[in-house]
Amino acid sequence: MTSLIQRSSGLVQRRTEASRTAAADKDRGSGDDDFEPRRRCSGEEQEEQDKGDSKETRLTLMEEVLLLGLKDREGYTSFWNDCISSGLRGCMLIELAIRGRLQLETCGMRRKSLLARKVICKSDAPTGDVLLDEALKHVKETQPPETVQSWIELLSGETWNPLKLHYQLRNVRERLAKNLVEKGVLTTEKQNFLLFDMTTHPLTNNNIKQRLIKRVQEAVLEKWVNDPHRMDKRLLALIFLAHSSDVLENAFSPLLDDQYDLAMKRVRQLLDLEPEGESTKTNANELLWAVVAAFTK
Repeated sequence: MTSLIQRSSGLVQRRTEASRTAAADKDRGSGDDDFEPRRRCSGEEQEEQDKGDSKETRLTLMEEVLLLGLKDREGYTSFWNDCISSGLRGCMLIELAIRGRLQLETCGMRRKSLLARKVICKSDAPTGDVLLDEALKHVKETQPPETVQSWIELLSGETWNPLKLHYQLRNVRERLAKNLVEKGVLTTEKQNFLLFDMTTHPLTNNNIKQRLIKRVQEAVLEKWVNDPHRMDKRLLALIFLAHSSDVLENAFSPLLDDQYDLAMKRVRQLLDLEPEGESTKTNANELLWAVVAAFTK
């Protein structure tokens, strides 16, 4: 995995953005409610808040990870990021598990490890998202079932078996970007890169991205609970998958140095958790921890 801490360019950006943020906060004054600490929300309360948002601004885990990875003005992810493809497939599995569509097979008398257990279709009810429904269809129709690690490889096309290439979900980043265009978050442009033209998707609604970044920052700063099982599952998954996709640094770059160090220390605490043990605790989502195990093993 690419180290989150060894980022020389990120450090410069972080200090620059931190200075701008501090100046903006000073101009804004102490009466700005957006920067007042809010009480911690349970998963149900967060869901109610999400329902209160307009339909255009409710994002899936895949869209949130992609949005963190997109350069605001350029409208594309870093050419050097080779982690986001598999990370987005992990997002799909967790999103389907959170929505009650997928689960891990039950254990018998002999307990299997998370990565040895198969992914089972719990419900084939449509999700309303084309990518999620396509992934769900593959899982449902595949016999015998596959493991989490296998599905991440199959959905991303990283398999040596030519008979299984049809499982690959193609143009995922472009399709997610178009979803974000429809939701009013991005726009579509054509850019010339000397040898070729490329469709890009610059940011148009900065409020949504800033709200996303603020949620991630607060999860490991003001609202840190020191217990992953007291965190909202979707937010916990977002932190893990953003790290696995090598885009978490983008959410922390505006922080001051001391805040950044504290945030990274707490993220490291999450990454050091043992998925096998965490998956056995009350109300744990086993498939979520299986995906975490696949990326951190």
